[in-house]
Amino acid sequence: MPIASTLSLLPSPSPAAASQLFDIRPIEGPLGAEITGLDLQLPVSAEDLARIRAALVRHGLLVFREQRITPQQHVAFSRRFGPLQVHVLNRFHLQGYPEILIVSNVIEDGKPIGLVDAGADWHSDLSYMPKPSLGSLLHAQELPAEQGDTSFANMFLAYETLPADVRQTLEGRRAVHSYVYRYRRLQKLSPWRADLTQKQIDEVPEVEHPVIRVHPESGRKALFVSEGFTSHIVGLPKDESDALLRYLHEHTIRAENVYRHQWRAHDMVFWDNRSTVHYAPITPQHLRRTLYRTTVEGDVPA
Repeated sequence: MPIASTLSLLPSPSPAAASQLFDIRPIEGPLGAEITGLDLQLPVSAEDLARIRAALVRHGLLVFREQRITPQQHVAFSRRFGPLQVHVLNRFHLQGYPEILIVSNVIEDGKPIGLVDAGADWHSDLSYMPKPSLGSLLHAQELPAEQGDTSFANMFLAYETLPADVRQTLEGRRAVHSYVYRYRRLQKLSPWRADLTQKQIDEVPEVEHPVIRVHPESGRKALFVSEGFTSHIVGLPKDESDALLRYLHEHTIRAENVYRHQWRAHDMVFWDNRSTVHYAPITPQHLRRTLYRTTVEGDVPA
């Protein structure tokens, strides 16, 4: 067969996605930016993706307004930033999409359809993994008329505003992050957390990470401990470790360091777990709240 005929049988390369016109407007406060004019139902160009990633690193949190996307589109967009991490609580995976964790206070047939208390204390998602999350993408499905806000704290500022002597004390220190530690504490607050199976426990062994981590893309230093997953600081007596972690937590969540996100219908919020921690109190059951979350794998903290 002539070469020209052979070439005609080959599939045409997919055209490159066209750039979209969208605005990135910083949110007044310690972190965050709002993105308007971008439609995630459409292919996102490499150029636009680079712009989004740079904005995430710079602002720590991005709010994409009016995103009427499917779970498939949610997963596909998230995957553009790296491999996706699958949450150990597999009973709360969205059917057909194990990469999506359902965060919800809705109870059906006497059972929760999602993780009711996912944000019940301040934490950085999956910091208990050897490669903690780069970031999480949370998409609103059903929102209550009141309550249901999520708060975020800037861990760059938390580090930079520490007294010099505290920064010196923390330099070179490491801390233990434990999923089981947090899970068992939350079991005392929530009736919906069944005991973990041994298989689940084995999937999330404790890990050590630096108390101060260097952001791999910006080079800035950030605190990397949380009320949720950090059980103790290595090498300190328990009372000293507990007191220091309590001080760091109280310092982190000062009002001037926190952005409180008031959700709107179809919001997608993408935050950087390397430079923020977040908190969302449990919403009462009569105020239905359901969101879908993907989590992008990051790197080993340094």
